[in-house]
Amino acid sequence: MGHGQQEQVATSLAGAVSEEISASLAPVDAELERRYPGDPGTRQPVHTVYVPGDAFASDTIRSWGEKALAALDEHAPDAASFAAVLGLSDDLAEPVYARVRAKLEHQPIEDLRVDFEDGYGPRPDAEEDETAARAARLIAEAYKNGTAAPYMGIRMKCMEAVVRDRGIRTLDIFLTGLMAAGRLPEGLVLTLPKVTYAEQVTAFVRLLEAFEKAHGLDSGRIGFEIQIETSQSILATDGTATVARMIQAAEGRATGLHYGTFDYSACLGVSAAYQASDHPAADHAKAIMQVAAAGTGVRVSDGSTNVLPVGPTAKVHDAWRLHYGLTRRALARAYYQGWDMHPGHIPTRYAAVFAFYREGFEQAAGRLARYAGRVGGDVMDEPATAKALSGYLLRGLDCGALDIAEVARLTGLARADLEAYAAPRRGDLTVPTK
Repeated sequence: MGHGQQEQVATSLAGAVSEEISASLAPVDAELERRYPGDPGTRQPVHTVYVPGDAFASDTIRSWGEKALAALDEHAPDAASFAAVLGLSDDLAEPVYARVRAKLEHQPIEDLRVDFEDGYGPRPDAEEDETAARAARLIAEAYKNGTAAPYMGIRMKCMEAVVRDRGIRTLDIFLTGLMAAGRLPEGLVLTLPKVTYAEQVTAFVRLLEAFEKAHGLDSGRIGFEIQIETSQSILATDGTATVARMIQAAEGRATGLHYGTFDYSACLGVSAAYQASDHPAADHAKAIMQVAAAGTGVRVSDGSTNVLPVGPTAKVHDAWRLHYGLTRRALARAYYQGWDMHPGHIPTRYAAVFAFYREGFEQAAGRLARYAGRVGGDVMDEPATAKALSGYLLRGLDCGALDIAEVARLTGLARADLEAYAAPRRGDLTVPTK
């Protein structure tokens, strides 16, 4: 065949065959799009801090930052001492420590939940009414004056019969208070705890629909997290994965699945001394949550540790090492969010997160740059890997572990390019046009 001549190709199937197949799969295409819309592409906080309703105040966020900084000053006053506690390498010690202190000064909490459940307990109705109204007022004020965390909201009591009416009333008071203050903040997050049946999720959806209708809000405006704290929420008696049913029952409103370390462990009979987020029972539950949520746009969050970094320095260091190790373990397993229960936990939360992104940054950036430029290397990456690499860099940027200038320098890509790789349209994993 001469130069420039096109290869002759032949086919055997009539065009009608392809058309018929496409028509037969159209309902499947629509179902795939509905059930698996992919990650929303929004920022995911690296942690959630729970503060009991009666303890929440206008200065809670600032106070947590100040207490965390004071813990560093007392127990790890410089980069070298902090690195020695956590086992950070010499090249990570200074940048991680500096970024941790800056984070604690400017944004110590990324996601705050005012707790009306276990952390608050049963109270007289008048007291809980007042606390819920105060929480709405303080959160609304925080968003107006710029002192809010990126995400804030409440954890209400669950939908079980004994506390259902109280939980509904608290939620109503809280949301009504936000509306009275002007609007629902963009960072609003609600947490529904101790879910055992998908029907409870459906009931919560109906509740939110009623509120939206009462206030003329767009349908679906209010989303929520589902807290996984019971064995029934993982596996039903017929052997099906209940958590997958719950995601569908949320009708697109579910934003997260949060693992409840201690309630879930106790539900399985794990003794108190062994209730931890790295217990095999916890790994099993989170693995099922992760698979059920994959592709649905629902994020998975790890639980917490109840070992508090308080007391003499040696004890604080032990607790820090434990928390740092658990956080790094979770990150390696793609659980990018967890709970923090005490101001002393957030230095090691950010240290673990920042070290995770900074130590793999150059390699990830280099691989993505080679992929974008179609340049060979010692690893042959596929489009799905480019998606993961971009997601990794974006998460590092969102939490403050990385700076956009250094990412751009090593990848040659702008944030918009990273976002295009991280969230391609379905069926389109081609290279973004720069």
